[in-house]
Amino acid sequence: AVVFTNASLDKAIEFDDYCHHHNPPIAFIRAEVRGLFGNALDEFVAKLGRYPVAGSAGDAQRLIDMVNALNEELAGDAKVGDIDEKVLQHFANGSRAVLSPMAAMFGGIVGQEVVKACSRKFHPLFQFFYFDSVESLPVEPLEPSDLVPSNSRYDPQIAVFGSKLQKKLEQAKVFVVGAGALGCEFLKNLALMGVSCGSQGKLVITDDDVIEKSNLSRQFLFRDWNIGQAKSTVAAAAAVLINPSLQIEALQNRASPDTENVFDDAFWESLDVVINALDNVNARLYIDSKCLYYQKPLLESGTLGTKCNTQMVIPHLTENYGASRDPPEKQAPMCTVHSFPHNIDHCLTWARSEFEGLLEKTPNEVNSFLSSPAEYKAAMRSAGDAQARELLERVIECLSTERCETFQDCIGWARLKFEDYFSNRVKQLTFTFPEDAATSTGAPFWSAPKRFPRALEFSVEDRDHRHFLMAASILRAETFGIKIPDWAKKLDSRELADAIKSVMVPEFQPMKDAKIVTDEKATSLTTASIDDAAVIDALILKLEELSAILAPGFRMSPIQFEKDDDTNYHIDLISGLANMRARNYGIPEVDKLKAKFIAGRIIPAIATTTAMATGFVCLELYKALGGSHKLDDYRNTFANLALPLFTMAEPVPPKEIKHQDMSWTVWDRWTIKENLTLRELLQWFRAKGLTAYSISCGQSLLYNSIFPKHRERMDRKVVDLAREIAKLEVPPYRRHFDIVVACEDEEENDIDIPLVSIYFR
Repeated sequence: AVVFTNASLDKAIEFDDYCHHHNPPIAFIRAEVRGLFGNALDEFVAKLGRYPVAGSAGDAQRLIDMVNALNEELAGDAKVGDIDEKVLQHFANGSRAVLSPMAAMFGGIVGQEVVKACSRKFHPLFQFFYFDSVESLPVEPLEPSDLVPSNSRYDPQIAVFGSKLQKKLEQAKVFVVGAGALGCEFLKNLALMGVSCGSQGKLVITDDDVIEKSNLSRQFLFRDWNIGQAKSTVAAAAAVLINPSLQIEALQNRASPDTENVFDDAFWESLDVVINALDNVNARLYIDSKCLYYQKPLLESGTLGTKCNTQMVIPHLTENYGASRDPPEKQAPMCTVHSFPHNIDHCLTWARSEFEGLLEKTPNEVNSFLSSPAEYKAAMRSAGDAQARELLERVIECLSTERCETFQDCIGWARLKFEDYFSNRVKQLTFTFPEDAATSTGAPFWSAPKRFPRALEFSVEDRDHRHFLMAASILRAETFGIKIPDWAKKLDSRELADAIKSVMVPEFQPMKDAKIVTDEKATSLTTASIDDAAVIDALILKLEELSAILAPGFRMSPIQFEKDDDTNYHIDLISGLANMRARNYGIPEVDKLKAKFIAGRIIPAIATTTAMATGFVCLELYKALGGSHKLDDYRNTFANLALPLFTMAEPVPPKEIKHQDMSWTVWDRWTIKENLTLRELLQWFRAKGLTAYSISCGQSLLYNSIFPKHRERMDRKVVDLAREIAKLEVPPYRRHFDIVVACEDEEENDIDIPLVSIYFR
């Protein structure tokens, strides 16, 4: 017999000191700095005992002369033809500067390489790594006086970018959306850079979330004692400790259509730049739409494990964030999750769904009915569909056969759920589709990836079975407000075992006409019926009878899933549900930690990646606030620290539309600062060589040329039509409203025109 053993071999790695390596084995991005500047700077320090002084023309020239002298010593192809002395002057001025964005970016990269080396699992970077951001430097030439140190904490930054840009940074009005992993890193960088630290500067940060235990590993501005507090408030306070001059306001509002009274026209118009630190696409799209509308620069970034990307959205220069979309993530078909799982992710998705249905959604439905019976019944009758019927059935079941009054009732409920989920349903499935079942084409029904399931037989001696029942009964008791005895939380207690044994479990008989959804395109497991309306009426009568026997003021206590509290039994129940289902289908089970990761939908985030991403973005911030930079100065980045891979590209310009002598992009908005009638508005478009044939506001049509009745509106003010037809309510803080106009040119070709804003006040 041959025995194979996995043996890890040690490997000694030695690194050269770049400063003493005169011929690096790679070609730098800019040939004129290939080793020459580093060696010349070494020589400068050796001779003078110091670095060049920022703003000193003499020091800069001396360094340039040294570079030229070293270049003359090179032979053949190694010699550089034309050296850009302006770049060398910048390097001389900033040779002793340490910039926080650069430190964050390199710190993230180096940190990840250290992790690779220390873990002894991945090979660290073993080559020269070069990065510069020369395009971040000011476009206009800097005067020596702009670079003179002012004896402030910003002197290194002034030495590179000059005092004028530093003042712009300090007086900037910035909106940071999100105070999580990216938000904490951004606040640290912005505070160190002096952004919004002047008397006229202001940084607004908003996040409606609170700090959870799982945040502490990467959101470094938070501590144990901050758990439960508002993220934005704690992060702002920590940032002020970094720089007491920071002018910051922390809000707990979600930036959304519901908070436009907070983030109103005046707020958006006052901003200089917006920085996204969000974790979901919908929020990003909303912020993008506002930046597009108010024409504000948006600095976008995101991370996923060791991967990160940054995108610069600059008015009139680049396309907006929403101009391109990633393909939607693939989701398992509903029938796979509910009847044919073949991996643990399917089991955990099903477990999370059952948790929310049993302990949150159904109790909420019960409370909705008990709080407003008449409105609830009217809503169900109005819906009149299979979903409404299913909701009513769940509410009735919860208040009748599954209503619990004692903790023993909760144990009984949990025991019967176990039997239903992991025995009866499997028996019904295998009865409907036996192991030798075939499809309509004659192929085996139970072919890969389908797994043929086996029903579980409950045993009180099985600790996993017992643990599932314990967690389920405790949470059920919480929803009904039932006191939980101490012995119920002891897995090996005799009282718990005796209580479980006392539950009577009826014998199961499979149904011959059971319908099981097998269509992978199905979006619902509930089938519609022509009798739904009649069934709903009967269910409502049943619900009224049940409500009459409930105690006055009875309400349930819905449980919202919370992944970060290890003592609340939420993950216990979800992991129990998933693992029992995995046993049914012969799928490897998972521990609680893995279950928390998948069911809690935790997005992998590590400090090294967030540090690098924010470093890249803050380098772009110099350009966005400095102004005058061209499209090819900006950089979008994709990086993966695991490989490592770094890809940088210029942003994509916006699509340009032309008509006659006019042109526009998605960034343009046509504004009309008159309170026009409909006739005057149509004439305004004719003057541009366009025929407006359809005008809408919101979801309502104000005018369409094919409707004769609409011609009666010609002499009415457009704002009055919007108020009457579109039910437009313009709040006091807004001076305009927007309309969408469909136009065609003289040859009847459709022309996409910008959004039209009418300022009527």
